[in-house]
Amino acid sequence: MRRIGILTGGGDCPGLNAVIRAVVKTAVNEYEMEVFGIEDGYRGLVEKRIRPLREEDVSGILPKGGTILGTSNRDNPFKWLTYKDGKKVYEDYSDLAIKTIEYNELDCLITVGGDGTQAIAYKFFEKGVPVVGIPKTIDNDLSGTDITFGFDSALQVATTALDKLHSTAESHHRVMVMEVMGRFAGWIALYSGIAGGADVILIPEIPFNIKKVAEKIFQRLKSGKRFSLVVVAEGAREEGGEYVFRKKVEDPDMPIRLGGIGAKVADEIEELTGIETRVTILGHLQRGGSPSPFDR
Repeated sequence: MRRIGILTGGGDCPGLNAVIRAVVKTAVNEYEMEVFGIEDGYRGLVEKRIRPLREEDVSGILPKGGTILGTSNRDNPFKWLTYKDGKKVYEDYSDLAIKTIEYNELDCLITVGGDGTQAIAYKFFEKGVPVVGIPKTIDNDLSGTDITFGFDSALQVATTALDKLHSTAESHHRVMVMEVMGRFAGWIALYSGIAGGADVILIPEIPFNIKKVAEKIFQRLKSGKRFSLVVVAEGAREEGGEYVFRKKVEDPDMPIRLGGIGAKVADEIEELTGIETRVTILGHLQRGGSPSPFDR
């Protein structure tokens, strides 16, 4: 094996550049291999956008967030969006991607990504492409992996934010609701909530009853605690309820863009308790910035 390709897929997170750097330095210095970077995830593989990565190309990127290769969470070579007669059609472009691999004489494809990226990588493996998957997701929800890089950095952002909300909630005697990422897994909400002393933590895995949330806040009020902190994952939902989403999107795997559960919970808490309630949505702050030492 002398030539390997690497791509970053899905949402970005702190630590991607550290992985790219580690792959290049190890492959070049220890195994005398050539490394090629594929731009913008699987889109670059289909569109033949690939370039050599040398040591000088990865110099200085260790503490930087994002990915020097670019990424995409919408492109699936096995379900490629095309237009025919003005209509949207999904076609299988995986053979075009494989031709890019063969043309560049890549002996192995390294895919850095989460569940979506690795599911696609497995399909390429089934078609005979040697693949090495590196687990990346701030959600920490990859099966068979105890912890994924990106999670620790996102956790630090969320915990720091909750610490700051604690002081303003206490000063104004309010309920503060913090919405964090996590479509189907509540690891960020759970870990940051525990670390930051949240009074209520709502996660996708356990549907919640808003009346019980209000009861918890009333209990704190009776004990002299005039403020409360609530952490809610974006994929959390009420018992028997549906996902709260901002808009529908053209994605065959996840046709909705989640968001808004924090505001919904805040409104319902204020209505049930009469206590002024505010919401903070961390959003993409959890994906940006320098990686933590663990994620490097």
